[in-house]
Amino acid sequence: ECRNLGGCKAGEAKITKGYDLPAKYVIHTVGPVWHNGSSGEEKVLADCYKNSLEMAKKHKLESVAFPLISSGTFGYPRDKALSAAISAIGEFLLKNDMTVYLVVYDSASFMLSEKLFSSIKQYIDDNYIEERVPDFRRDRFRGNLVCECANTAVFKRERSLDDVVRNLDDTFSQMLLRLIDEKGLKDSETYKKANIDRKLFSKIRNDIYYKPSKQTAVAFAVALELNLDESRDLLGRAGFALSRSCLFDMIIQYFIEHDNYDIFEINEALFAFEQNLIGA
Repeated sequence: ECRNLGGCKAGEAKITKGYDLPAKYVIHTVGPVWHNGSSGEEKVLADCYKNSLEMAKKHKLESVAFPLISSGTFGYPRDKALSAAISAIGEFLLKNDMTVYLVVYDSASFMLSEKLFSSIKQYIDDNYIEERVPDFRRDRFRGNLVCECANTAVFKRERSLDDVVRNLDDTFSQMLLRLIDEKGLKDSETYKKANIDRKLFSKIRNDIYYKPSKQTAVAFAVALELNLDESRDLLGRAGFALSRSCLFDMIIQYFIEHDNYDIFEINEALFAFEQNLIGA
């Protein structure tokens, strides 16, 4: 079948059946050989992803997996290859529903720029707080906390259950949908930007008491470009918080405070620091 494809030039994409492979189809593309970066390599590499994704869309595929094209024997610098892949895939996903996997075989393939890595590390060093409380202080605070909780419990018993239910705040689902409307966004625009699939978003929309994972909640805060206070409010509706003693939280706060809502770049940073990724 490959002989009948008529060849495949750099940047083009052709498709064949998967045969004995655990895939229905195999999309073939040829990446550029790295010379010096000024010979049009970036455009050719972007075309590899764009044309392959359009081929997958044409054949109504629901998912596709890519290696990091040209980063091996073709000598394309890994950080630049990664940036090109994420840019092309991200642009496609903002307009199309498809699950796209970018397969990397080690953390060295998934490198942040030195400038961004250093900036995040400095932010963490300046703001990260380890929760280490000496035993005698912890005991003292525990005693105070018990007293305060006891007083609160007495107060709460004076309220009826109906009163409590009537005064509940918006749930995560309700607040999310309200924010989408307030910002004039479409549902599809929001969940694609959050790197969330349509099925999960449908569950959230149809169940006002749906409790998302923290990674999903954060992804929507990023997609909606909420500031730090707004993000904390949205996360709080799902029972989560952003803490200065949690590395994952500190990285998220770094990007929000720097008004950087590129979910793919955020995930690059999370991966570099060995944290869970957000979105799908």
